[in-house]
Amino acid sequence: MPKQAIPNLKLERELFDEGAPFVLACDEVGRGALAGPVTVGLVVIDPTVRRMPTGLRDSKLMTEPRREAMAPRATAWVAAAAVGEASANEIDELGIMACLGLAGARALASLPPELAVAVRGAPLILDGNHDWLSASIEYRARVRTRIKADRDCASVAAASVIAKVHRDGGMRQAHVSTPLYSWDENKGYSSRAHFAALEEHGPSDLHRLTWLHEREPEAPALFELGVG
Repeated sequence: MPKQAIPNLKLERELFDEGAPFVLACDEVGRGALAGPVTVGLVVIDPTVRRMPTGLRDSKLMTEPRREAMAPRATAWVAAAAVGEASANEIDELGIMACLGLAGARALASLPPELAVAVRGAPLILDGNHDWLSASIEYRARVRTRIKADRDCASVAAASVIAKVHRDGGMRQAHVSTPLYSWDENKGYSSRAHFAALEEHGPSDLHRLTWLHEREPEAPALFELGVG
């Protein structure tokens, strides 16, 4: 079995060495789900940041209990953390890419006002190779995309854990009122139980209706792991 990558602060330190007073980091979860919101986690660190919490990894590489235990530690480790969401209805209306930007903008807007001013123009590390954020936040940060940033950059890993735990908690709460779809287990992603419930009961208010209409018959196999 290949050794699991351990994130570090190398890129963040490089940005601080270039003069950045703050570094922001973003990651999204829920992009591939059939139900529930898409969620973006945002963290802010400054040059005084210390070694990352032991065990911090990309959220997809952690078990649910480890993520749940790590989220408060990750939040305490960074200078600030925020989460933004876009709903299933918004995804149906605007499309997933626009809603990623919308959720990211909401996360940034939820920072304390004085910090939101202080980080204006700071570099922001965004996981992946596509910048879905800049158009939504204008000049408020300088987005720098990086493939596998959630695996390699400690700040992005922290954002991924915070976002994932927040979204999973919301889906568990939704399961209490609407238990038909097993959201406490699948968190809105494709699973056999989820598809069986859809066949029997039809979609709920939390389902992305356009995604259900566009779904190919083989989709359950593609998303069986339920990550993202």
